[in-house]
Amino acid sequence: MKTEFAHPWDLEPAAAMALQRDGRARLILVDRLGPVRRVAGIDVGFEDGGAVTRAAVAVLNYPGLELLETALARRPTAFPYVPGLLSFRELPAVLDALERLREAPDLLLCDGQGIAHPRRFGIASHLGLLVEVPSIGVAKSRLYGQHDAVPEARGAWTPLRATGEVIGAVLRTRTGVKPLYVSSGHRVSLETAVDYVMGCCTRYRLPETTRHAHRLASGPSAKD
Repeated sequence: MKTEFAHPWDLEPAAAMALQRDGRARLILVDRLGPVRRVAGIDVGFEDGGAVTRAAVAVLNYPGLELLETALARRPTAFPYVPGLLSFRELPAVLDALERLREAPDLLLCDGQGIAHPRRFGIASHLGLLVEVPSIGVAKSRLYGQHDAVPEARGAWTPLRATGEVIGAVLRTRTGVKPLYVSSGHRVSLETAVDYVMGCCTRYRLPETTRHAHRLASGPSAKD
């Protein structure tokens, strides 16, 4: 996949934060996506005590959710662990994995935040802008913002808010389990993001995209 928005990766944390603030202004947070037939899950694991970044992409058809293609890439981990700057640690390997796909996906579901981030530029926003593909952040835990209690019914959600604005949705994908934190990444509105996440969930808490990518990124027997 072609990178549309390139920048150096060997940045000091202050420079990385400045890049996030600049990138935020480039994001499109309304629907700018065409037909979605290939949806990709993105997840990242680490090997050798964090020295190696292992990025996985799992592409499923939509709405059938049958696995079409996977890609895996490894890179030496070059950026330190800094909360709020994880995309600088993880995305170089993710971009390598995306380049190995036979066909580009129409939508990216990232295991992480979109704009539900202190600088409104989490990994899903960063990646979507880099490759100019619609993207959604689907996180298992809250990084930023506050919310009210989420109704128990499957598909129910409540807004995630920060500094007076809605930055995401706290979504119940399955009755009786913890919710997910969904936010727009790039070129997808929040309401559409929620619809696609629910469309990718079957009988589990996590979307099928995330489940396939996580097995590849973190499973002990993953191979190139």
